[in-house]
Amino acid sequence: MTQADFVVVANRLPVDRTPDGEGWRRSPGGLVTALEPVMRSADGAWVGWAGQADVDVEPFEFDDMHLVPVTLAASDVQLYYEGFSNDTIWPLYHDVISPPTYKRAWWDAYVKVNKRFADAAAAVAAEGGTVWVQDYQLQLVPKLLRELRPDITIGYFHHIPFPAYGLYSQLPWRKQVLEGLLGADVIGFQRVADAGNFARAVRRQLRYETKASGILVPDAEGGTRVALAKAFPISIDAESYVELAQRPDIQQRAREIREGLGNPRKILLGVDRLDYTKGIRHRLKAWGEVLEDGRATVEDATLVQVASPSRERVDAYMQLRDEIEMTVGRINGDYDTTTHTAIRYLHQSYPREEMVALFLAADVMLVTALRDGMNLVAKEYVASRIDNRGVLVLSEFAGAADEMGSALLINPHDIDGLKDAVIRAVDMPAAEQGRRMRTLRRRVREHDVEDWSRGFLEALSAFHGRSSRAADAEVEAGTDDDQADAE
Repeated sequence: MTQADFVVVANRLPVDRTPDGEGWRRSPGGLVTALEPVMRSADGAWVGWAGQADVDVEPFEFDDMHLVPVTLAASDVQLYYEGFSNDTIWPLYHDVISPPTYKRAWWDAYVKVNKRFADAAAAVAAEGGTVWVQDYQLQLVPKLLRELRPDITIGYFHHIPFPAYGLYSQLPWRKQVLEGLLGADVIGFQRVADAGNFARAVRRQLRYETKASGILVPDAEGGTRVALAKAFPISIDAESYVELAQRPDIQQRAREIREGLGNPRKILLGVDRLDYTKGIRHRLKAWGEVLEDGRATVEDATLVQVASPSRERVDAYMQLRDEIEMTVGRINGDYDTTTHTAIRYLHQSYPREEMVALFLAADVMLVTALRDGMNLVAKEYVASRIDNRGVLVLSEFAGAADEMGSALLINPHDIDGLKDAVIRAVDMPAAEQGRRMRTLRRRVREHDVEDWSRGFLEALSAFHGRSSRAADAEVEAGTDDDQADAE
């Protein structure tokens, strides 16, 4: 079997089947873009599910990457993925916006599948190699992998929020998940608050000592090692969006989009997965009330809402789609004219080129997430605005808000405040748009996805193999938060 010095473990492989089912094509997404240079230089391997149930695929090469498929049965997809990952962990970690479901059969499947991923990674990792585990579907893999391969360096990155302790403590398997994550040398989060929530849960549940970003974890030899729990905000391949935005054909497509909408004075845009965490209902309610109040007309502005299909077999998502489409129909029925529409609703996924054309056409980008680990769409919009125009309206509950203070920050639960922000964005003078957008674009271009992966991997390299003495020094250098918990 091929041995790799650098291994990525994710729920999905970075490829999809071609339409004819005979080959593979690269999946869209920034993670493979960020890790591709490392994968190439280290003869890297990627462990993940190929996306089809009950299909065995042998390891294969693709774009100089060694891909190691993990087989999932239809029951695994139902219980581990749709069940525990997306009907237990996802709603719990997103502040219980939708009630999580706790089923022991789902947990048992989650444990079984995580072991399968850990076994595959252990088999392909070279002696002394590095393994980077990705996201909430695989929270048990770090500990399982450390037990199998104590010689390797293990990183884990959590792409979604980590909840406050009062919510996290509901999870029946809370200790097992924390212990699973602490198998990693570095546990990365999107926001400082997420790392703090994790450390607090560790103190309360496991009674491990934490100072600053370090957590003292007992090791197999009876000593201790330090695990780093810290924020590493993820980003995008900004230059690829700049290059697309400069293409004449995409700029022409943006003009066609405006013409197709009746050339309204302003176009507002929302781009989301159809998910209850994204605040789509709040956005539609606010826009409907703006029209009802007479603060705008459909000739003034149109809202384009792209809602890409998501988890369509989960009840909460089916209910959400029905509710959103009823709301869109009601608002359009009340305010559409024969030439202009209040909301152009698109329940589809689009290639990146079409998305950049939409970003160029849109005067206002609405990101109204109720809870979001980061929200890369906000960064994609900013990177695409090569004219330094456009306004980003951004929820303070999205991780991107920590970095993008020049956006119009809003509380999506405050519908009146959201309405005011929409009108302010629509009426914002060009000079103010330019000042804000230049600041936002500088941040996104300087801190791109390559910067994110480099920062995480440098931290991982520095923290590997810390002795108990080094761990003690790390703890002594920090600030004690244990007393705050006690109070």
